[in-house]
Amino acid sequence: MTPRLIQTAARLSARLDAAGDPLLPTLARFAFAASLAGYFWASALTKTGEGPFGLFAPALGAYAQIFPRTLEAAGYNVAELGAFHWAVVVAGTIAEFALPALVILGLLTRLAALGMIGFVIVQTATDILGHMADATTIGAWFDRTPDSLILDQRLFWMLLLVTLVMKGAGPLSLDRLLAPVLARQAAARAALPSEV
Repeated sequence: MTPRLIQTAARLSARLDAAGDPLLPTLARFAFAASLAGYFWASALTKTGEGPFGLFAPALGAYAQIFPRTLEAAGYNVAELGAFHWAVVVAGTIAEFALPALVILGLLTRLAALGMIGFVIVQTATDILGHMADATTIGAWFDRTPDSLILDQRLFWMLLLVTLVMKGAGPLSLDRLLAPVLARQAAARAALPSEV
């Protein structure tokens, strides 16, 4: 390569790097909103009981989704399950509503994306160990089929979420809008005399 061609490639690379910082997290949030938010919200809706406080009175299906083997062992009688099971189901349902909303709004994005990563890991473990997903559903990496529901799809989900953990929400976000306000408040607190 000639020096001029190398310099041109380096300039182009630098421009692409600069454009990627605001563009990648914005596109990751868009892709999450377009392809995954509806999935998680629909799943959360199947877990809520009836009425305005249904979130705190989970449906039988909520326990079947999250604790399939435990519920089966209890004869599908939720009364046989303890407060721990109720708390996990309620927390999981709240997370399934709240975390996608936070990612889309770009509010507490890194924390919300990290929470979603944890959620997907638990979801995957439940699908494999609790629901006993078959080998076709689980799939495999480095094979010729890219469409397994667990390993292939969730790898792409994780890529979106890790991008948000590493890069933040991007310029079109509440995080970016609130950053100057929070910085001013932190500076004002730092300027106060310390108490001894």
